[in-house]
Amino acid sequence: MAYNSPNPIPFSEPPYIRGLPSPYITPAHRRFQQACRKFATENLIQHALEWEREGTVPEHVFHTFCKHNMLLPNMPAPLPVDWLKRLGINDILGVKVEDWDYIYTGIYCDEMARSGLSGPSGSLNAGFAFGIAPIYKFGSTQLQERFLPELLTGKKRGCIAITEPEAGSDVANITTTAVKSADGQHYILNGSKKWITNGIWSDYATMAVRTGGPGAAGLSVLVVPLKGHPGVSMRRLKVSGQITGGTTYIELDDVKVPVSNIIGKEGDGMRIIMTNFNHERLVISVGVTRQARVALSAAFSYCLKREAFGKTLMDQPVVRHRLAKAGAELESMWAWVEQILYQLVHLSKEEGDRQLGGLTALAKAKSAMVLNECAQTAVLLFGGNGFTKTGQGELVEAILRDVPGARIPGGSEDVLLDLSIRQLVKLYQAEEKKLSQSAKI
Repeated sequence: MAYNSPNPIPFSEPPYIRGLPSPYITPAHRRFQQACRKFATENLIQHALEWEREGTVPEHVFHTFCKHNMLLPNMPAPLPVDWLKRLGINDILGVKVEDWDYIYTGIYCDEMARSGLSGPSGSLNAGFAFGIAPIYKFGSTQLQERFLPELLTGKKRGCIAITEPEAGSDVANITTTAVKSADGQHYILNGSKKWITNGIWSDYATMAVRTGGPGAAGLSVLVVPLKGHPGVSMRRLKVSGQITGGTTYIELDDVKVPVSNIIGKEGDGMRIIMTNFNHERLVISVGVTRQARVALSAAFSYCLKREAFGKTLMDQPVVRHRLAKAGAELESMWAWVEQILYQLVHLSKEEGDRQLGGLTALAKAKSAMVLNECAQTAVLLFGGNGFTKTGQGELVEAILRDVPGARIPGGSEDVLLDLSIRQLVKLYQAEEKKLSQSAKI
């Protein structure tokens, strides 16, 4: 199997893989891309559609990825180098952990989505991508010592648990309560979490709870034991796409959690959650853009060989028009994502959050729109085959069912469109204030 030969079908690969010059990709990045493609193809991509049909990725796949440090790239860059080296983890497929940057993250997320399906990779990565970072960024030394060694090495699995039946994008209205016990040693949790990716097989959840009054100021984040813990019940939810992702409903009935499991301080919850969202939205944008690439290139290939009315579909002007419109959206989206990844490499964490938080929210929303355009185009051009869960159109049919999973999680589309403009207005007002003050001097 050739892992490093670029696919000649138009729209099938990012420009740098097709051999075009890139201002972002170094020879080291390219070496990692080639190694990552080989590893992901052998251990995930070639089986992804089969596992999606079956509904579950075998557990051994998670352990294989952990053995080779290949879930660590899901975490925000830079990586927690001190912790990784303490655990004997020095590199990821030859890239030193201290050299890891967001360009590597983008390459990894792009390669992991090459099956065109978000479920198989999502079955592995949610804990690493979203659940671990709050512990090492905001947790006490003692909390880190208790949880990071097993979570970073995959001996225990985690997830992020924020969304509830009545509170998704509206994080400030979370109702799961965490009330201190009479002796002050435990929080007693009551409530439920819904649509939690990977929850069903997670040992722990990094969970948003209400420790105080109403609104954002009353939120905190706890590390909550799940599997086998008294008072916790979990069941998988049947969803239309991302079938292998392990989407879970979690019920909490007088669940005792040590007070020492708090991340940061009481009332820090909204700040921790919002900081985490920027990374979540960025990696979703990368993966979703690759899904769009898979759908559109599959349609392009099909149109070159499928005949109708005495000629191939590609000979029909209306078909070329559809492919062109979707292709322009796709390549524009990829250029924007690469730009954001590069900017994050060269900005401080604080400045990156300030300058790019709103734009990252907008990019996530736009990437899902692009996926919708490319997936709809592919299904229409495949015709009846695109409406069938088997045969030539099976993959594009599955990708189209994944579209809501891109448009809703991580902040639903309309919420993010609004958020992005509000953030940009804040930036404008801050810069305008600076200009007016400097003019007075």
